[in-house]
Amino acid sequence: MSLETWLAYTLACVVLTIIPGPSVMLVVGQTLMRGKTAAVMCILGDVVGSIVLTGLSFAGVGAILAASTVLFQIVKWTGVVYLAWLGYSQIREAHRDSVSLEPDVRTGSAWGSFWAGTLTAIFNPKAIVFYMAFLAQFIDPAADMTVQLVVLTLTSSVVVMVLLAGYALIAARARKLFQTRLARRRMGYAGGGFMIGGSALMAVTR
Repeated sequence: MSLETWLAYTLACVVLTIIPGPSVMLVVGQTLMRGKTAAVMCILGDVVGSIVLTGLSFAGVGAILAASTVLFQIVKWTGVVYLAWLGYSQIREAHRDSVSLEPDVRTGSAWGSFWAGTLTAIFNPKAIVFYMAFLAQFIDPAADMTVQLVVLTLTSSVVVMVLLAGYALIAARARKLFQTRLARRRMGYAGGGFMIGGSALMAVTR
């Protein structure tokens, strides 16, 4: 892989990741509701999910989803419902005023954020099809496929981590500005709203 091809791929990843989507909405929501630890775990989960998607795409799942409308819709709406449920759960938790302003969350909650990030990434069939079509544009069939896939996967993972971390930091700064009980509740509503917005975005994307 040439340096020019790698730079073009990196730039494309930056542009595609920086546009708010379900993963961005989820990370912002988790940051507002649970803090930095939950955001970090959510980002790590999203990266793991993206790596899984890359493997599935090149295993041919992307082609299957692209060819089967029914299967595509099943995977898509599973993701839509799951993300909407996360948003509803967060709003319900905020309504009960059980939001904590501690910088860290419980271990169980942290792992819950990790799995939320992972599953949100995986249950996005558009991403599977996209990865299959997108990565193919930057692969040289005559070169070592394994090396290229490793380089491209690592590059996209780093880009996703950095940009999602940027969104999380912005949300964390906003969280620090509101320390009253009413503000905590509103942050919970906002976080849940971001997740439901991500679910709606996933639902209307064809």
